Amino acid sequence: MFLKKQLVVIPGIILAFVLYTLSEGINNIIGIELLGYEKSPISTAMIAILFGIILGNIFQIRSAFLKGLDFTQNNILKLGIICLGIQLKPFEFLEFGMIAIPLILICIITVLVVIKLVIKILKIPRGMAYLISIGSTVCGTTAIIATAPVISAKKNEVSYAIANITLFGIVSMLAYPYFANFYFEGDPMLIGLFLGTSIHETAQVAAAGLIYDQQFSSPETLNIATVTKLIRNTFLVIMIPLFAFLYNRGQTKERKYSIIKIFPYFVLGFVVMIIFRNLGDQIFLLSNNEIWSSTVNNIKLLSKIFLTMAMAAIGLSTNLIEIKKMGYKPFLVGFIAMATVGLVCIGTIEIYINFFN
Repeated sequence: MFLKKQLVVIPGIILAFVLYTLSEGINNIIGIELLGYEKSPISTAMIAILFGIILGNIFQIRSAFLKGLDFTQNNILKLGIICLGIQLKPFEFLEFGMIAIPLILICIITVLVVIKLVIKILKIPRGMAYLISIGSTVCGTTAIIATAPVISAKKNEVSYAIANITLFGIVSMLAYPYFANFYFEGDPMLIGLFLGTSIHETAQVAAAGLIYDQQFSSPETLNIATVTKLIRNTFLVIMIPLFAFLYNRGQTKERKYSIIKIFPYFVLGFVVMIIFRNLGDQIFLLSNNEIWSSTVNNIKLLSKIFLTMAMAAIGLSTNLIEIKKMGYKPFLVGFIAMATVGLVCIGTIEIYINFFN
């Protein structure tokens, strides 16, 4: 009986994995074969959720898949977040951390304040606004799907927030490399800091850095943008519990609030993975251990697979008719969040140039 209950999730998990595989294949065809990049600048996760939304709204998903899709959105997602910690190497962040960390903090605080005001003016659902704000300030889609469970966000709110972040992330990915080169007069460090702080997704930051490198021959900009973005990703550990606290405190006037009940304990696994990576690097990299390097790369791949499967599952569970009922206001919030991050980032960098450089 117990085994039967466990096996019921398998069809949905397999379906999510099939969508991941198809999305990866489509991504490679478009990015590598058609556009000619060595590595596709398009996000596989973006393709997966769009693919899932299309299929989920054209065809009715059979009930046999539903439990597995729910399992993928909740549990496999958490495994993906934990595995994500393997790519974070805090010791190599020291070179840019003195600049990047204050810049990121200022952007996060400003966006939270602005979004708080926008919620009151536009009167959109709090859950969706929280998802859009954390997606805009920390690490895009990953932050959204990691935060959703701890604020009890609805599936349609998650899908709308991801669509929001994806849309404005693509716009900034394509436009910011050229804008930053003009505004910062080709300075690799300032451009890298701007790209790494102002663009939502890790994949989009990497793509923007790659576009800049290929257009203006500046691999240093790509490296700085990537490192800045990974520093920004570490704030996920702080922001998820903070958002859970703020959101639940505002909604639970009649019962006592306990952070123990809503704390996302998978974040501890994320922290453990960061520590595991850094200890392993200290022990094995000095001897050029190929097994350790292979282990790190495999865990990175698992993270990508798990997270993309979760996004495919969310896409399959999305009802476009329900999203349409939400109106244009959440997209306006997304635009305001993107503009706020970009402007605050520019302003903070200007202060650094004029007073600390």
